[in-house]
Amino acid sequence: MPDFNSLSDGACAVLSAPDPSEKARLSRSVSDQWQANDLTTIGDATVPDRPARPARPELLPPNRMPKRRAAGETSSKVALLHAIAHIELNAIDLAWDLIARFTHQQLPRAFYDDWVSVAAEEAKHFEMVRDRLTELGASYGDLPAHDGLWQAAEATADDLPGRLAVVPLVLEARGLDVTPAMINRLRSAGDTRSAEVLETIYRDEIGHVAIGKRWFDFVCQRDGIDSLDAWRRLVPIYFRGQLKPPFNADARIKAGLTPNYYEKLAN
Repeated sequence: MPDFNSLSDGACAVLSAPDPSEKARLSRSVSDQWQANDLTTIGDATVPDRPARPARPELLPPNRMPKRRAAGETSSKVALLHAIAHIELNAIDLAWDLIARFTHQQLPRAFYDDWVSVAAEEAKHFEMVRDRLTELGASYGDLPAHDGLWQAAEATADDLPGRLAVVPLVLEARGLDVTPAMINRLRSAGDTRSAEVLETIYRDEIGHVAIGKRWFDFVCQRDGIDSLDAWRRLVPIYFRGQLKPPFNADARIKAGLTPNYYEKLAN
């Protein structure tokens, strides 16, 4: 287990690891050290502008990505799981970038506790999907992936409320909307194993959105601004897209994201 001088140092080690499996392993290692109090200093490391990436998959603009078919054939299941693996790999980096990039804001220990736990779960998710791809005779990197997920991180590199508004409360919340249908399609196709992997991710992601909402509210209260007004103002600035219904209102409410946040922007 590698030793790190600070939590930020460990976060940057994860961000700088190009190999996906090593990135996930380091994510769990740093998380374990923090949770065991073997690592206690938050620190102030220099965060890379972009996380390191492997040579494969080829990264394409979102509008050049091939369309996925229904999840009945093995090739279609692989394409779906490959896309999810790519999302989870980016989610590892998004969590650690959030941890290391805003240390100058003097956030409480609980902030780091929450996001370290998120980073550990994102590593678990990537490994689960990677292993399922292996069972289907495929690997992460076999198919192209889009490079749009990091745009929100780049746009909000100097804006903590903006980062919290967009990454957990738009991007991860979108996962709550679309994942149940994916699970149903996989079960209908007889792929219980893949469906179970997605069910684990879905349950955990409700907690991730809840953590994002808790700390967005905290930062807004700290800065003396209304969180609902701030969210409606920040999302159009930083999110390059449209909020698309239908929304999984039940899961969003469990995470503390009530319809008065997103319905007006969707309309």
